[in-house]
Amino acid sequence: MTKIELSAMNTPASKSPTQRSSFLQLSLAILTSSFLILHAEDEYENAPIRYSDTTPNDATQRLENLMAVGKVKIDRTDAWTVLRDVMKQFDIPQESQVMVFSKTSKQNDRISPQTPRVVYFGDNAYVGYCLGGSIEVATIDPKLGPIFYLLDPDEEPGKPLHFQRDNSCLSCHGGPFTPEVPGVIVRSVYPGPEGHPIMSQGSTVVDSTTPFSDRWGGWYVTGKHGSVLHRGNVTAAEKNDQTIDIDFKAGANITNLAKFFDVTPYKRKQSDIVALMVLEHQTSVQNILTKANHAALRAMHMQTSLQRELGETVMSEPTGTARRIIDHAAEDVIEALLFKDEAALPEGGIEGDPAFQTAFTKRAPQSSDGRSLKDFQLLHRLFKYRCSYMVYSLTFQHLTAPLKETVLHRLWTVLEGQDTTGHYDYLTTTERGHIRRILAETLPGAPAEWKQAVVAK
Repeated sequence: MTKIELSAMNTPASKSPTQRSSFLQLSLAILTSSFLILHAEDEYENAPIRYSDTTPNDATQRLENLMAVGKVKIDRTDAWTVLRDVMKQFDIPQESQVMVFSKTSKQNDRISPQTPRVVYFGDNAYVGYCLGGSIEVATIDPKLGPIFYLLDPDEEPGKPLHFQRDNSCLSCHGGPFTPEVPGVIVRSVYPGPEGHPIMSQGSTVVDSTTPFSDRWGGWYVTGKHGSVLHRGNVTAAEKNDQTIDIDFKAGANITNLAKFFDVTPYKRKQSDIVALMVLEHQTSVQNILTKANHAALRAMHMQTSLQRELGETVMSEPTGTARRIIDHAAEDVIEALLFKDEAALPEGGIEGDPAFQTAFTKRAPQSSDGRSLKDFQLLHRLFKYRCSYMVYSLTFQHLTAPLKETVLHRLWTVLEGQDTTGHYDYLTTTERGHIRRILAETLPGAPAEWKQAVVAK
C-alpha cells in the first residue's frame, strides 16, 4: 500500500480527543479511498485522469472539426488515398511504413502472413490499415495519452468520414502490455502459419533494451543486419511437446518481401528495420511518459484533496509521499530518455531504407553546430546522441509542472556530469556536451540557465 505521510502537514495534537478521533477517522477514510484508487483495475478511469469520460484534446478531434466545416477535404477515391491524406494531416511520413502479420490487433480476421497490416507513425500519431478494412488511428492527448479511433474509408459518399473513438482497444492497449496506462506497443510473438501467436511461447513487448534476437516475431523486416538473427519474416510450428520449429535464418537480411507474399496491393513494399527500431523506442518512451504523468497527477490530486479535507493550505509543490512518487516517476523518465541499458546492435550495425531516414530527420530541430537528437548512428546503437527526441513530444512538453521541473533538473544534473549514482557513466563527456547544446538551443521552454551554461562553455 502506498503510504500517505501526514507528518508533512499540521496534525491536531493539541485538539480534543473527539477532534483527534474525527481527524483519524477522516484520515483513514481518505487513505482507504487513496488505496482503492491506486489499486483499481484501470487507474486511468478514476480522478484526476478520467480517460473514457474526458473529451480528448488531440489531432484527431481537431481534424474531424476541420473536416466538418470544410476546411480540410480528404480524397475518398479509395482506402489508400484516404489513408494518405489522413497521414498528411497527422504529419506521418509514408516512408515510416512497417508491416505486421501476426493476429495481434483489432482486425485479426484480415491479417495473415499473406495479407499483413501496415503501420505508419509520426512523433505524436500512429495509423494502421488492413486490406479491405478500417483505418486504425491513435493520436496523443497530452494528459490522457493515446486516444484510439476507427475510420471507415469506404463510408458511403453522401456521408461524412467519421473517426469513431474505440475504447475496446484498451483490452490490449490499456493493461499489462502498456504499464497499466493507455499506450502504444510493439509486440514480438512466435506466429503460427496463419499468423496466430503461439500462446505457450509467450510474447515480448519490445523497447530499446530488448535484445536484437528477441525482436520482430510476427513482423516483416527489410534491411541488412549481419550474422545476428531476429524473429522476423518467418512463422513457427508448435510440436506436441509444446516446443516450436522455426527457421530464423530464412528471415535474415531480407531486402525483398515478394518471396513471402504478394506485395502488389501495397503502395510501399518495405517494412524497414530502422523504422521498426525507431517505432519500438518511441512507443516505449511514450508509455513511460504517460505513466509518469498519470502518477504525478494522481499524487498531486491526493495531496491537495487531503489538504482541503483537513483545512490545510493547499500546496502546489509536492511533499511527503507525493514528492517520492514524483521523484521515482522522474527517474523512470530519465532512464528512458537517456537509453539506459540499450541493447547493442549486431556487429557491423544495421542498414535500412535511406528514404525513411531522410523523412524522419527532415524537420528535426538542430543545434547551432548542426546536431540533432534524430541523427542516426546505426553501427553500435540506434542514435548518435543518446537523449530521446521524445523530449519534443506533446506528452513531454505538457508534463504536469512538478514532474517536468524534476525531470529537467535531474536531466541536467546527469548531463553536467554531477550524477553520483554511476547509472549513466556510459555517456561520455563529449556526448553529454553535445546533448546539452542540442537541448539548450532547441528544447521549447528550456531553462535560461541551460542556455547560459552552454554559452559559457
